[in-house]
Amino acid sequence: MMEETSLLLLLLVSSLLCCTTNQARLTVSPSSSQFFEDESFSLSCEEDDSSGGWLLRRNTTKRQMSQCGVKWGRSAGSSCDISVTAPWDSGVYWCESREGATSNSINITVTGGPVILQSPVLPVMEGDDVTLHCKNKTSNLPADFYKDGSLIRTEPAGHMTIHHVSKSDEGLYKCHSSSHGESPPSWITVTVILEKPSITLQSTPLSWITITATALSPLSVAPPPTSGAPPLVFRLAYRLVVFSPYFISTLLMMSLYRHRTTAGNDISMATPLPNQAAEGLAEEYDDIMEVTTEHHF
Repeated sequence: MMEETSLLLLLLVSSLLCCTTNQARLTVSPSSSQFFEDESFSLSCEEDDSSGGWLLRRNTTKRQMSQCGVKWGRSAGSSCDISVTAPWDSGVYWCESREGATSNSINITVTGGPVILQSPVLPVMEGDDVTLHCKNKTSNLPADFYKDGSLIRTEPAGHMTIHHVSKSDEGLYKCHSSSHGESPPSWITVTVILEKPSITLQSTPLSWITITATALSPLSVAPPPTSGAPPLVFRLAYRLVVFSPYFISTLLMMSLYRHRTTAGNDISMATPLPNQAAEGLAEEYDDIMEVTTEHHF
């Protein structure tokens, strides 16, 4: 029973590892969630098997579910290049297959203001270090960094590093420069690494059980021997074996019949026949009549 359970678990793990579907991953170059107006950037759908067939789509305040190459961007296979950006390019971007499968989504902000917050565009893994930059078009700016509207700290160098991020560091960030102004906010997502469940298989080695099927020949009568006594002897023996019971039975029946006949003859000799008895009675009657006649005379 334990071996069967271990085998089922092994097959389950193998099926989970082997049967996952290919999922596209959207990336942005340069890696940032905020861009200045008139800058350029490109998006790409990366997939493991490089089979292609993915389209870039986006939702903006002006157009929903629009496709790259149709009134915005320049499509190049599974990539999309935006050479001259404008504020209306701000929105949510994603990859979509012709079958309807979708990738991760990315929020991109294009601003006409003087300050942007350069932050990770993709989710950050728990435990990693994250660096935020508050900058204008030429350099970093001394700035105050905020999370969810609350001041974290002031960085004169214009960049702030968060060490060993956790789920509590997830939120909406922005920066403010006293000399240039404030950046648009950007959301930072932290992905928590879950512990993989351990599957303990029984230490008993699994072995294949081979079942060999042996073909059984149909029942048949063995042919007569090719050596030894002649076949006539076997035929005589066969007839004796077959007819002996009948012969013996016949002898027993004849013996019983003769015994019963002898016994019947003995009984007939000891018992007088009816005619003989009548004749004896007649003779006795004649004798009596003679005696009676003599007395009457």
